[in-house]
Amino acid sequence: MKQIQDKNKKTHRKGLSAGQSSQKKSQEKGIHSAQKLVQLYERETEQKHRKSKHSNESNSRSTLEDILDQELTTVNNNRTAKMGRPGNNKQSHKQEKKHHQKKDADKNEERRIINREGSKTDNRVDYRASNSAEYKAGNRSQISKSTRKQDSSNVSSSKKQMCGYLKNCGGCRLQQGSYEEQLKNKQTEVNQLISKFCKVEPIIGMKDPYHYRNKVHAVFDHDRKGNPISGIYQEGSHRVIAIDSCIIHNKKADEIIVAIRGLLKSFKIKTYDEDTGYGLLRHVLVRSGFQTGEIMVVLVVSSPIFPSKNNFVKALRKLHPEITTIVLNVNDKKTSMVLGEREQTIYGKGYIEDVLCGRVFRISPKSFYQINLVQTDILYNKAIEFAKLSGEETILDAYCGIGTIGIIASDHVKRVIGVELNGDAVRDAKTNARRNQVTNVEFYQQDAGEFMSQLAGQKESIDVVFLDPPRAGSDEKFLNSLCTLNPEKVVYVSCNPVTLERDLNYLTKKGYKAVRAVPVDMFPWTEHVETCCLLKRM
Repeated sequence: MKQIQDKNKKTHRKGLSAGQSSQKKSQEKGIHSAQKLVQLYERETEQKHRKSKHSNESNSRSTLEDILDQELTTVNNNRTAKMGRPGNNKQSHKQEKKHHQKKDADKNEERRIINREGSKTDNRVDYRASNSAEYKAGNRSQISKSTRKQDSSNVSSSKKQMCGYLKNCGGCRLQQGSYEEQLKNKQTEVNQLISKFCKVEPIIGMKDPYHYRNKVHAVFDHDRKGNPISGIYQEGSHRVIAIDSCIIHNKKADEIIVAIRGLLKSFKIKTYDEDTGYGLLRHVLVRSGFQTGEIMVVLVVSSPIFPSKNNFVKALRKLHPEITTIVLNVNDKKTSMVLGEREQTIYGKGYIEDVLCGRVFRISPKSFYQINLVQTDILYNKAIEFAKLSGEETILDAYCGIGTIGIIASDHVKRVIGVELNGDAVRDAKTNARRNQVTNVEFYQQDAGEFMSQLAGQKESIDVVFLDPPRAGSDEKFLNSLCTLNPEKVVYVSCNPVTLERDLNYLTKKGYKAVRAVPVDMFPWTEHVETCCLLKRM
């Protein structure tokens, strides 16, 4: 076999073998051409028999794979000739082909990004309890499809989707129509559930319903090849959907998460494996101050030993100098909970501050703080408007969190009492009161229902109760304590109209009347909606 070797030119070969007449037309193609075909082949793996024009003696067509076979054989023989020993073309080609088939399989597996299945953690299903017995037993039945939930699998393919992750994620379900359409649907839902109790005012939507979440959580995992990935759990499972950005996430938070993922290999940090319990990085939580621009990064790790943490902080802040604090949160338990009990501040002050309704609030990693500050400002002002405060009232802020509603209302009342079960939130609430120089407010760490029962036993007079419970709503014990306390007004801020309907059913049978309600769209592109409702004692 004739070879022409030249240091300043590419190596060519005149022929391959006596029986391969179709290869004679490609004898001037070298290594560069073969590499281009390899890249093309990798991009076209799903089109296994893509047709390509190739001129030969019989004017027949060969597939892209046949051309690749020829070029790979050419390359391997050239390499063998350079090394001064005969090459086994057939064997070499089989090895190359096997290598690329494996590479393609890995890529397809990586695209699926379905790593492991864990326990079901779908918290998006809504329930109602129809009577007192169901309250006690904790049994709930799913609400009918006519008033709740659209399956993302039924989204019309004729509508353009803004997000490429919709099918697997299941979070932003309402992308099949315009924002105006989803507002109408949410209005209809609240009307169907609440209008039998009182008039429902028009829903308050957002002017710019994108990238509103000031709290972004990413779970970290790895693909089959061990490469780190970050994203969210697929709805109803612990399958990780790898994402780089989301239409409702704070943009800067998404960028920081991607930057953290990019640093892991250089610092030899392994992502946590839920099945084996090995690995260090489990989650990343990014919280942003909407008004202040302060950013907190929480690294949730399985061990307090974080290698080269000072250098990691320097590298991360070099990429994102806008980060104001970084906290290590240690979660060494096999649990579906994101945050653990232990924390260590490795940069900054360990918390951020933000401004809401003219007040400054301190936010720690575990503190509850509304995720949409634009709409929260509207919602809380609407709640205070509903209460029609004269300045002489004593109010109770139940489920007070970091004290937002109570502190905002403090200028309009004589006394504020806040109660919250979360100790971290109560500490932040007290700090927030001092920070805002509010002297007519006091906060207690206790179960809200038990606390109200104690107040009633002490014959404490409460004029207005503000309550902002979690999505599951209030339980019968809490509502019974509320009725025993017997305030003149109740302002119920609900993030779930289904449980609001259930609780209104209970309260209206205990001497209260719903007067007015208004939905506020706190969660655009999702099926959730906030509702503020005023009740008065009859």
